[in-house]
Amino acid sequence: MTTALLIIDVQQGLCEGPNDAFESQQVIARIDEVSGKARAAGALVIFIQHEGKSGYLEYGTDAWQLARGLHTEPTDLRVRKTTPDSFHRTELEVVLKRHAVTDLVVCGMHTEFCVDTTTRRALALGYPVVLVEDAHTTAGNEHLSAALVIRHHNATLANISSFGPRVRAVSTGDLRIGGSALAS
Repeated sequence: MTTALLIIDVQQGLCEGPNDAFESQQVIARIDEVSGKARAAGALVIFIQHEGKSGYLEYGTDAWQLARGLHTEPTDLRVRKTTPDSFHRTELEVVLKRHAVTDLVVCGMHTEFCVDTTTRRALALGYPVVLVEDAHTTAGNEHLSAALVIRHHNATLANISSFGPRVRAVSTGDLRIGGSALAS
């Protein structure tokens, strides 16, 4: 088994200024810890960047760039996307197959949009997912605080059983990636 870490949409426009997500700097620090574990275990690290056409997160702009403080390595891969689904009209599935990836670790932004959609699509494609429960975030909305959205999705995604593969919600501290496969 081979593991890939998907770091979704951790971009300046979502981590700074008026669109700064809940506890984004703490989440970035945890993502750096997770990516360090992944690299040490030989897992593939993939940064996924959302891009819009109306100016917000437009390709090449400062807002589109990866967030400050997010550690990258030259061996990391990048995938561009235009929808909440990191697989839809992207090369992600081809990259995963090329590297014989069998399971995924997911973290990033925004919980109820891109993290949720990508996780569900991964399950539908047959990938078991470890959702790093304290390494994804959002801005919340007028009905739910960001903390409630995060807790809700940790519970909801971990309880989906209809696809076959499952989601395990694991904290950064408890995440273990052994060899090239996730340790239990």
